[in-house]
Amino acid sequence: MKVAIYGGSFNPIHKGHTGLAQAVCKTGLIDEVWLMVSPLNPLKRDQQTDLQPTDVRLHMARLATEGIPCLQVSDFETHLPVPSYTYNTLQELRRTYPEHTFSLLVGEDNWERFCHWYKADEILAQHDIIVYGRNRPIPSPPQGEGVISVFSKGSSHTLPLGRVGEGPVLYEVSSTQIREALRSGPLAFARRWLHPAVYRYVRQQRLYQS
Repeated sequence: MKVAIYGGSFNPIHKGHTGLAQAVCKTGLIDEVWLMVSPLNPLKRDQQTDLQPTDVRLHMARLATEGIPCLQVSDFETHLPVPSYTYNTLQELRRTYPEHTFSLLVGEDNWERFCHWYKADEILAQHDIIVYGRNRPIPSPPQGEGVISVFSKGSSHTLPLGRVGEGPVLYEVSSTQIREALRSGPLAFARRWLHPAVYRYVRQQRLYQS
């Protein structure tokens, strides 16, 4: 099975995350997307003051993906040493699931700083990288809006995403914006971008409110 690993803090997970993952599934490039909830992102150690516990973020991710066949939530990294280096995760995944082929799904913001990742060259040599472009060109090579670029051992091709549902696959939202909305408003923004079950859970548990 061809699996794309979509790692992140998911603090909280929102419709942009799940919408992107579903869109990638629909391209046929992969069979499943595994949302890998990271205990601690090594590049965001100074931005973790409002990071919810890993089990809370895993629960929200499972609520948001329930009933979506191509999306799986993984706690794989919770069993690995912290901080969570993607290279180490991919190596352990290959050992644990030798029957699967793993690629990496990242946004173009992460692609732009990919050279700073731990053992970036080794990741590129061993895995396809699926880069999702939002509203600005993807560097090396430049691409247009709303495309998936696949970087594979020195070659690349692009696949236009087109439209999913009522609009283009461009998600101008971040977890930071949602946390700010939950903390100080407007709640309508958070409600719009969170799965209803996630929104109810966040409000019931009073998450991100202090």
